Amino acid sequence: MTLQLVCPAGTPAALRASVDAGADAVYCGFRDETNARNFPGLNFTPAELAAGIAYAHARAAQVYVAVNTFARAGAAGAWRSAIDTAARLGADAVILADIGLLDYAARVHPTLRRHLSVQAGASHAEAIAFYVREFGVRRVVLPRVLTVGEIAALNRDIGVETEVFAFGGMCPMAEGRCAISSFATGESPNLSGACSPARHVRYERRGATMVVRVGEFAIDSVAAGAPAGYPTICKGRFAAQGRTLHLFEEPVSLNAADILPALARAGVSAIKIEGRQRGRAYVAAVVRNFRAMLDALDRGGEAGAAARALQSLAEGGAETEGAYRRGWR
Repeated sequence: MTLQLVCPAGTPAALRASVDAGADAVYCGFRDETNARNFPGLNFTPAELAAGIAYAHARAAQVYVAVNTFARAGAAGAWRSAIDTAARLGADAVILADIGLLDYAARVHPTLRRHLSVQAGASHAEAIAFYVREFGVRRVVLPRVLTVGEIAALNRDIGVETEVFAFGGMCPMAEGRCAISSFATGESPNLSGACSPARHVRYERRGATMVVRVGEFAIDSVAAGAPAGYPTICKGRFAAQGRTLHLFEEPVSLNAADILPALARAGVSAIKIEGRQRGRAYVAAVVRNFRAMLDALDRGGEAGAAARALQSLAEGGAETEGAYRRGWR
Protein backbone atom coordinates (compact mmCIF):
# COMPACT_ATOMS: atom_id res chain seq x y z
CA MET A 1 0.00 0.00 0.00
CA THR A 2 1.36 3.41 -0.99
CA LEU A 3 1.56 5.88 1.88
CA GLN A 4 0.84 9.52 1.09
CA LEU A 5 3.56 11.89 2.31
CA VAL A 6 2.06 14.96 4.02
CA CYS A 7 4.61 17.67 4.74
CA PRO A 8 4.82 20.98 6.61
CA ALA A 9 4.69 24.42 5.04
CA GLY A 10 5.11 27.17 7.60
CA THR A 11 6.03 29.75 4.95
CA PRO A 12 5.70 30.09 1.16
CA ALA A 13 9.39 29.18 0.84
CA ALA A 14 8.88 26.04 2.92
CA LEU A 15 5.86 25.10 0.80
CA ARG A 16 7.94 25.23 -2.35
CA ALA A 17 10.75 23.32 -0.64
CA SER A 18 8.32 20.59 0.48
CA VAL A 19 6.80 20.23 -2.95
CA ASP A 20 10.16 20.24 -4.73
CA ALA A 21 11.51 17.59 -2.33
CA GLY A 22 8.69 15.19 -3.12
CA ALA A 23 5.70 15.92 -0.89
CA ASP A 24 2.41 14.42 -2.03
CA ALA A 25 0.60 17.07 0.03
CA VAL A 26 1.54 20.04 2.17
CA TYR A 27 -0.34 21.53 5.11
CA CYS A 28 -0.30 25.17 6.12
CA GLY A 29 -2.33 27.82 7.92
CA PHE A 30 -3.28 31.47 7.82
CA ARG A 31 -1.32 34.16 9.64
CA ASP A 32 -3.66 34.37 12.63
CA GLU A 33 -5.02 32.46 15.60
CA THR A 34 -7.06 30.06 13.48
CA ASN A 35 -4.18 27.59 13.22
CA ALA A 36 -2.11 25.80 15.85
CA ARG A 37 1.27 27.15 14.72
CA ASN A 38 0.51 30.83 15.21
CA PHE A 39 4.09 32.04 15.66
CA PRO A 40 5.50 35.37 14.42
CA GLY A 41 7.00 35.12 10.94
CA LEU A 42 5.07 31.99 10.00
CA ASN A 43 2.00 31.16 7.92
CA PHE A 44 0.22 32.62 4.92
CA THR A 45 -1.78 35.57 3.73
CA PRO A 46 -4.64 34.69 1.34
CA ALA A 47 -2.56 35.92 -1.59
CA GLU A 48 0.41 33.77 -0.54
CA LEU A 49 -1.84 30.76 -0.13
CA ALA A 50 -3.32 31.27 -3.59
CA ALA A 51 0.19 31.31 -5.07
CA GLY A 52 1.16 28.27 -3.00
CA ILE A 53 -1.85 26.27 -4.14
CA ALA A 54 -1.08 27.12 -7.76
CA TYR A 55 2.56 26.07 -7.28
CA ALA A 56 1.61 22.78 -5.63
CA HIS A 57 -1.15 21.88 -8.08
CA ALA A 58 1.13 22.54 -11.04
CA ARG A 59 3.40 19.83 -9.61
CA ALA A 60 0.64 17.34 -8.73
CA ALA A 61 0.76 18.04 -5.00
CA GLN A 62 -2.19 18.85 -2.76
CA VAL A 63 -2.63 21.61 -0.17
CA TYR A 64 -4.43 21.13 3.14
CA VAL A 65 -5.28 24.21 5.21
CA ALA A 66 -5.19 23.85 8.99
CA VAL A 67 -7.98 25.73 10.75
CA ASN A 68 -7.36 23.59 13.80
CA THR A 69 -7.66 25.78 16.86
CA PHE A 70 -10.98 26.19 18.68
CA ALA A 71 -13.16 29.19 17.87
CA ARG A 72 -13.77 31.75 20.59
CA ALA A 73 -17.27 31.69 22.05
CA GLY A 74 -19.46 34.17 20.23
CA ALA A 75 -16.61 35.24 17.94
CA ALA A 76 -16.14 32.50 15.35
CA GLY A 77 -15.94 34.91 12.42
CA ALA A 78 -12.19 34.60 11.84
CA TRP A 79 -12.39 30.81 11.78
CA ARG A 80 -15.34 30.72 9.42
CA SER A 81 -13.61 33.23 7.18
CA ALA A 82 -10.51 31.00 7.09
CA ILE A 83 -12.64 28.07 5.90
CA ASP A 84 -14.37 30.27 3.31
CA THR A 85 -11.04 31.52 2.00
CA ALA A 86 -9.52 28.04 1.81
CA ALA A 87 -12.53 26.86 -0.19
CA ARG A 88 -12.47 29.90 -2.49
CA LEU A 89 -8.77 29.51 -3.24
CA GLY A 90 -9.09 25.83 -4.16
CA ALA A 91 -7.53 24.07 -1.17
CA ASP A 92 -7.81 20.30 -1.36
CA ALA A 93 -8.94 19.94 2.27
CA VAL A 94 -9.34 21.78 5.54
CA ILE A 95 -8.03 20.31 8.78
CA LEU A 96 -10.53 21.02 11.58
CA ALA A 97 -10.95 20.18 15.26
CA ASP A 98 -13.84 22.36 16.48
CA ILE A 99 -17.27 20.70 16.19
CA GLY A 100 -18.94 24.00 15.31
CA LEU A 101 -16.46 24.63 12.52
CA LEU A 102 -16.86 21.10 11.20
CA ASP A 103 -20.60 21.72 11.07
CA TYR A 104 -20.07 25.05 9.31
CA ALA A 105 -17.75 23.56 6.70
CA ALA A 106 -20.09 20.63 6.05
CA ARG A 107 -23.11 22.91 5.57
CA VAL A 108 -21.56 25.84 3.69
CA HIS A 109 -18.86 24.03 1.71
CA PRO A 110 -20.11 20.45 1.34
CA THR A 111 -17.70 19.62 -1.50
CA LEU A 112 -14.63 20.77 0.46
CA ARG A 113 -12.86 17.73 1.88
CA ARG A 114 -12.74 17.69 5.70
CA HIS A 115 -9.91 16.15 7.71
CA LEU A 116 -10.17 15.78 11.47
CA SER A 117 -7.20 17.41 13.20
CA VAL A 118 -5.10 15.64 15.80
CA GLN A 119 -6.27 18.50 18.04
CA ALA A 120 -9.67 16.80 18.24
CA GLY A 121 -8.04 13.89 20.06
CA ALA A 122 -10.20 11.21 18.38
CA SER A 123 -8.48 7.95 19.27
CA HIS A 124 -11.20 5.29 19.25
CA ALA A 125 -13.74 3.99 16.76
CA GLU A 126 -16.84 5.47 18.43
CA ALA A 127 -15.43 9.01 18.42
CA ILE A 128 -14.29 8.73 14.81
CA ALA A 129 -17.67 7.32 13.74
CA PHE A 130 -19.34 10.40 15.24
CA TYR A 131 -17.25 12.81 13.18
CA VAL A 132 -17.72 10.76 10.01
CA ARG A 133 -21.48 10.43 10.49
CA GLU A 134 -22.22 14.01 11.55
CA PHE A 135 -19.72 16.01 9.49
CA GLY A 136 -18.62 13.79 6.61
CA VAL A 137 -15.00 13.66 7.73
CA ARG A 138 -12.86 11.83 5.16
CA ARG A 139 -9.62 11.47 7.11
CA VAL A 140 -8.62 11.39 10.78
CA VAL A 141 -5.20 12.51 12.01
CA LEU A 142 -4.60 10.16 14.93
CA PRO A 143 -3.20 11.34 18.27
CA ARG A 144 0.37 10.31 19.08
CA VAL A 145 -0.70 7.91 21.86
CA LEU A 146 -1.49 4.73 19.91
CA THR A 147 0.66 1.67 19.23
CA VAL A 148 0.94 0.24 15.72
CA GLY A 149 -1.25 -2.67 16.84
CA GLU A 150 -3.91 -0.31 18.15
CA ILE A 151 -3.85 1.65 14.88
CA ALA A 152 -4.29 -1.58 12.90
CA ALA A 153 -7.26 -2.60 15.06
CA LEU A 154 -8.78 0.85 14.68
CA ASN A 155 -8.43 0.77 10.89
CA ARG A 156 -10.31 -2.52 10.80
CA ASP A 157 -13.28 -0.87 12.54
CA ILE A 158 -13.60 2.46 10.71
CA GLY A 159 -14.37 3.31 7.10
CA VAL A 160 -12.23 6.40 6.84
CA GLU A 161 -8.61 7.26 6.04
CA THR A 162 -6.10 7.63 8.86
CA GLU A 163 -3.02 9.82 8.97
CA VAL A 164 -0.25 9.47 11.55
CA PHE A 165 2.81 11.50 12.50
CA ALA A 166 6.14 10.00 11.45
CA PHE A 167 8.77 12.64 12.27
CA GLY A 168 9.25 15.82 14.27
CA GLY A 169 8.10 17.29 17.55
CA MET A 170 6.17 15.18 20.01
CA CYS A 171 3.08 16.30 21.89
CA PRO A 172 2.42 13.80 24.68
CA MET A 173 -0.57 15.61 26.15
CA ALA A 174 -4.28 15.16 25.38
CA GLU A 175 -4.05 17.26 22.23
CA GLY A 176 -6.55 20.07 22.03
CA ARG A 177 -7.11 19.92 25.77
CA CYS A 178 -3.69 20.72 27.25
CA ALA A 179 -3.70 23.60 29.74
CA ILE A 180 -0.10 23.50 30.98
CA SER A 181 1.12 26.26 28.66
CA SER A 182 -2.01 28.28 29.46
CA PHE A 183 -1.18 28.06 33.17
CA ALA A 184 2.41 29.23 32.63
CA THR A 185 1.82 32.00 30.10
CA GLY A 186 -1.83 33.00 30.34
CA GLU A 187 -2.30 32.18 26.66
CA SER A 188 -4.18 29.09 25.54
CA PRO A 189 -2.58 27.19 22.63
CA ASN A 190 -5.99 25.65 21.99
CA LEU A 191 -7.37 29.11 21.19
CA SER A 192 -4.43 31.28 20.14
CA GLY A 193 -2.45 28.55 18.38
CA ALA A 194 0.95 28.84 20.10
CA CYS A 195 2.20 26.50 22.83
CA SER A 196 4.88 28.19 24.95
CA PRO A 197 4.95 31.33 22.75
CA ALA A 198 8.45 32.64 22.07
CA ARG A 199 7.79 35.95 23.82
CA HIS A 200 7.39 34.01 27.07
CA VAL A 201 10.65 32.06 26.68
CA ARG A 202 13.83 33.33 28.36
CA TYR A 203 17.35 31.96 28.76
CA GLU A 204 19.55 32.91 31.71
CA ARG A 205 23.23 32.00 31.88
CA ARG A 206 24.43 30.76 35.26
CA GLY A 207 28.09 29.90 35.08
CA ALA A 208 28.50 26.94 32.74
CA THR A 209 24.76 26.27 32.48
CA MET A 210 21.81 27.87 30.76
CA VAL A 211 18.53 28.11 32.69
CA VAL A 212 15.43 27.92 30.52
CA ARG A 213 12.25 29.74 31.60
CA VAL A 214 8.72 29.77 30.23
CA GLY A 215 6.78 32.59 31.84
CA GLU A 216 7.89 32.74 35.45
CA PHE A 217 8.78 29.06 35.62
CA ALA A 218 12.29 27.63 35.29
CA ILE A 219 11.72 24.39 33.38
CA ASP A 220 15.24 23.16 32.63
CA SER A 221 18.96 23.72 32.98
CA VAL A 222 21.37 22.62 30.28
CA ALA A 223 25.09 22.95 29.71
CA ALA A 224 25.95 26.05 27.71
CA GLY A 225 26.31 25.05 24.06
CA ALA A 226 24.59 21.68 24.50
CA PRO A 227 21.82 20.74 22.03
CA ALA A 228 18.32 21.37 23.36
CA GLY A 229 14.83 21.29 21.92
CA TYR A 230 12.34 24.14 21.86
CA PRO A 231 11.28 24.73 25.50
CA THR A 232 7.70 23.66 26.09
CA ILE A 233 6.44 23.09 29.62
CA CYS A 234 5.67 19.40 29.09
CA LYS A 235 9.27 18.77 28.02
CA GLY A 236 10.79 20.48 31.04
CA ARG A 237 12.74 18.77 33.79
CA PHE A 238 11.05 18.63 37.20
CA ALA A 239 11.80 17.43 40.71
CA ALA A 240 9.38 14.70 41.77
CA GLN A 241 9.65 12.07 44.50
CA GLY A 242 13.29 12.83 45.13
CA ARG A 243 14.36 12.67 41.48
CA THR A 244 14.86 15.31 38.80
CA LEU A 245 13.68 14.07 35.43
CA HIS A 246 11.67 14.81 32.31
CA LEU A 247 8.40 14.03 34.02
CA PHE A 248 6.10 14.09 30.98
CA GLU A 249 8.19 13.71 27.83
CA GLU A 250 11.85 14.06 26.88
CA PRO A 251 12.68 16.82 24.37
CA VAL A 252 13.37 14.47 21.47
CA SER A 253 12.06 13.99 17.94
CA LEU A 254 9.58 11.37 16.87
CA ASN A 255 11.14 9.23 14.15
CA ALA A 256 9.07 6.37 12.72
CA ALA A 257 11.39 5.69 9.78
CA ASP A 258 12.10 2.12 10.87
CA ILE A 259 8.44 1.18 11.19
CA LEU A 260 7.04 2.58 7.95
CA PRO A 261 6.35 -0.94 6.63
CA ALA A 262 4.44 -1.76 9.83
CA LEU A 263 2.38 1.44 9.54
CA ALA A 264 1.53 0.57 5.93
CA ARG A 265 0.45 -2.93 6.97
CA ALA A 266 -1.67 -1.36 9.73
CA GLY A 267 -3.77 0.33 7.06
CA VAL A 268 -2.54 3.90 7.48
CA SER A 269 -3.28 6.11 4.46
CA ALA A 270 -0.80 8.92 5.07
CA ILE A 271 2.21 9.80 7.17
CA LYS A 272 2.76 13.32 8.39
CA ILE A 273 5.94 15.26 9.09
CA GLU A 274 5.66 17.83 11.89
CA GLY A 275 7.57 21.10 11.49
CA ARG A 276 5.72 24.17 10.25
CA GLN A 277 7.97 26.25 12.50
CA ARG A 278 11.10 24.90 10.76
CA GLY A 279 13.15 26.52 8.00
CA ARG A 280 13.05 25.44 4.38
CA ALA A 281 16.45 23.71 4.49
CA TYR A 282 15.29 21.43 7.33
CA VAL A 283 11.97 20.79 5.60
CA ALA A 284 13.64 19.96 2.31
CA ALA A 285 16.07 17.52 3.95
CA VAL A 286 13.40 15.67 5.93
CA VAL A 287 10.95 15.47 3.03
CA ARG A 288 13.63 14.33 0.59
CA ASN A 289 14.69 11.47 2.86
CA PHE A 290 11.13 10.36 3.58
CA ARG A 291 10.38 10.46 -0.14
CA ALA A 292 13.34 8.14 -0.72
CA MET A 293 12.17 5.77 2.01
CA LEU A 294 8.58 5.61 0.76
CA ASP A 295 9.70 5.06 -2.82
CA ALA A 296 11.97 2.24 -1.64
CA LEU A 297 9.08 0.77 0.36
CA ASP A 298 6.89 0.75 -2.75
CA ARG A 299 9.64 -1.08 -4.64
CA GLY A 300 10.17 -3.57 -1.82
CA GLY A 301 13.70 -2.29 -1.29
CA GLU A 302 15.77 -0.72 1.48
CA ALA A 303 16.47 2.97 2.20
CA GLY A 304 19.02 2.74 4.98
CA ALA A 305 20.99 5.81 3.94
CA ALA A 306 17.89 8.01 4.03
CA ALA A 307 16.89 6.69 7.45
CA ARG A 308 20.37 7.36 8.84
CA ALA A 309 20.38 10.88 7.43
CA LEU A 310 17.31 11.73 9.52
CA GLN A 311 19.16 11.12 12.79
CA SER A 312 21.12 14.36 12.42
CA LEU A 313 17.86 16.31 12.09
CA ALA A 314 16.30 15.12 15.35
CA GLU A 315 15.33 17.72 17.92
CA GLY A 316 17.92 17.94 20.67
CA GLY A 317 20.02 15.37 18.82
CA ALA A 318 17.82 12.48 20.05
CA GLU A 319 14.87 10.52 18.72
CA THR A 320 12.11 8.14 19.79
CA GLU A 321 9.38 5.98 18.28
CA GLY A 322 7.07 7.28 20.99
CA ALA A 323 3.88 5.36 21.60
CA TYR A 324 4.15 3.33 18.40
CA ARG A 325 6.17 0.71 20.25
CA ARG A 326 5.37 1.90 23.77
CA GLY A 327 8.02 -0.12 25.55
CA TRP A 328 7.23 1.75 28.77
CA ARG A 329 3.66 0.46 28.95
